[in-house]
Amino acid sequence: MSQSTSTHGTATDNYQLEQSRWQKGRNALVFAVLVSLLACVFGYLKDPSRFGQSYLVAFTFTACIGLGAFFFVMVQYLTGSAWSVTTRRIMENIMVTLPVGAILFLPIAFLLPYIYPWTDAALMASKEALKWKSAYLTPNAFLFRTYAMFIVWSIWIFSIYRQSTKQDTTRSIQQMHIISRWSAPGLFLVVAVGSLAAFDWLMSLQPGWYSTIFGLYYLSDGALAFFSVVTLICLGFRRAGILNNSITGEHYHDLGKWMFAMTAFYSYIGTSQFLLIWYANLPEETIFYRNRMGGWLVLSLSLPIIRFFLPFFALLCRPAKRSLTLIGVLAAYSLVVVYVDMYWIVMPVHYPNGPQIHWMDFATLAFTVSVCALTFWSRFKKHKLMPVGDLRFEQSLHFENA
Repeated sequence: MSQSTSTHGTATDNYQLEQSRWQKGRNALVFAVLVSLLACVFGYLKDPSRFGQSYLVAFTFTACIGLGAFFFVMVQYLTGSAWSVTTRRIMENIMVTLPVGAILFLPIAFLLPYIYPWTDAALMASKEALKWKSAYLTPNAFLFRTYAMFIVWSIWIFSIYRQSTKQDTTRSIQQMHIISRWSAPGLFLVVAVGSLAAFDWLMSLQPGWYSTIFGLYYLSDGALAFFSVVTLICLGFRRAGILNNSITGEHYHDLGKWMFAMTAFYSYIGTSQFLLIWYANLPEETIFYRNRMGGWLVLSLSLPIIRFFLPFFALLCRPAKRSLTLIGVLAAYSLVVVYVDMYWIVMPVHYPNGPQIHWMDFATLAFTVSVCALTFWSRFKKHKLMPVGDLRFEQSLHFENA
């Protein structure tokens, strides 16, 4: 086993995860996958309709995190960012969870009639506004688009990841150039194709509704959730005594900045969508918010507070971003908020009278998260915890905020 280490002052970090630690983590995650899978199977047999609806929330939640990782890994390469090098392998391993979405999507593929109203041909023929969408919103076309997206994303992701891990041994600038060439068009794939995914997976739940900004709304969810996950993983490693000296307070400060920025961006996109719909005042657009009144009104009115005001002002000052306890709490809080937002998008379509919290919401979330976590953890069996071959690695180790 390679024993790559770093010395920061008098302390040393090992960049190859110990086999015993890796096996312990793998066994715990395999157990979580099996238990949550059994719960999901039981839930499906008991109530396939509710299972499908809960599963869509969980799936879109985990998928948006992978999309966020995909986007920001490429941004780091294109900008030549040095501060993030020590955390980038963690980001890349999160990125690799996105292709697993092709497998996680299978329950949705088999439960389309329980989830999407457009599978009802009578409904699509009942209104003129829906007739012209009927050729686009068909099960075959829907599944073809989804798996075409996953194929394209997977090609890009594994091409980038292969070059990154290869650089651990070659320590060559050539890998950085190759990844940059993949990353430039890759950003388009995340934004354009990711928006298409948002239109298909979520916006089509109300086939008569449309919003040109909804794709960015979904991606902004993913951006905030991604940085929250990175922060929690880094803090988890720190608690376990892993990479304590390589991921310093300066790196956590920058992660706090990104969480702050994505909180603002996420809220900006959500506010922009509301204002555009409110100003136009078109029935086919305002129906989205009308369906989230009534029993959903309390949650709808509270979203601006829990999504923006609380985390924004909590992270506003510099000391807050450097407090490991505070950014850890806010990272966990932000993940909960993003999940609640997904729930708020999906469930009013099926339960217009108000939230109907069910144990399957937690079972499906546990399954998708544990599968992605196992995928993330599995990459550390052979690959190093950090991109030690990156030419900016030493610069990142000694990075300091201005």
